[in-house]
Amino acid sequence: MSVDALSVMGLCAGYQGADVLQDVSFAVQAGDYVGVVGPNGSGKSTLVKSLLGLVKAEKGVVSLFGTPFPRFRDWRRIGYLPQGLQFFNPNFPASVFEVVRLGRLAGKGFPRRFDKEDAAAVEKTLQWMDIAHISGKMIGELSGGLRQRVLLARALVSEPDLLVLDEPTTALDPETREHFYELLRDMNREHKTTVILVTHDTGTIGRYATKLLYLDKRVVFYGDFDQFCKSTEMTGFFGEKAQHVVCHRH
Repeated sequence: MSVDALSVMGLCAGYQGADVLQDVSFAVQAGDYVGVVGPNGSGKSTLVKSLLGLVKAEKGVVSLFGTPFPRFRDWRRIGYLPQGLQFFNPNFPASVFEVVRLGRLAGKGFPRRFDKEDAAAVEKTLQWMDIAHISGKMIGELSGGLRQRVLLARALVSEPDLLVLDEPTTALDPETREHFYELLRDMNREHKTTVILVTHDTGTIGRYATKLLYLDKRVVFYGDFDQFCKSTEMTGFFGEKAQHVVCHRH
């Protein structure tokens, strides 16, 4: 019997006494690509941060690869790309190689030192992401699209089994955004990386993700896109036009 990459049971979380998430439960199987969508203020970013321990859950249980969160230690298996490229400091004094190499720190004990194995992993990831030619450039010199690719490389350099991304395409132009989605799809299909992607882009995510989680402080829907598109209950909830936007997959 396979173990879920992620399991969430009865999760409640919020800020300063205000509930943001209410009794959220779902499971993500290894190899899934889950698109997390919902209106502004629905708790999408809070959900992601709760899954990774960046926001403390008030109630509920989160398990990663069968291990309850408080006992989980194998952080190399998790890659995380947070929201907020638009707030990136262009004067951050590091090269592309150095930024990507930071993704190797999660699995190291103290003292944290880089070695030849780390350098080889960085070179491999840079080649795979097609950015090896800019490895010596300063991160602040890059365009938004290239910078986001570098930050994704940092999340991937330890070859994680689970990749969590919080609205990674917000600062990208449409063409770069399309390439970014295609890259994630290839990682999921070819490298079997489990992907959880938070996005506002409901009209595009159905072309890439295998499952949809619609969140509005609670789980409104969780399942594959065919189930969503054929659900009369979801038609009643969203309206036929809004449902069609999500279901337009080609």
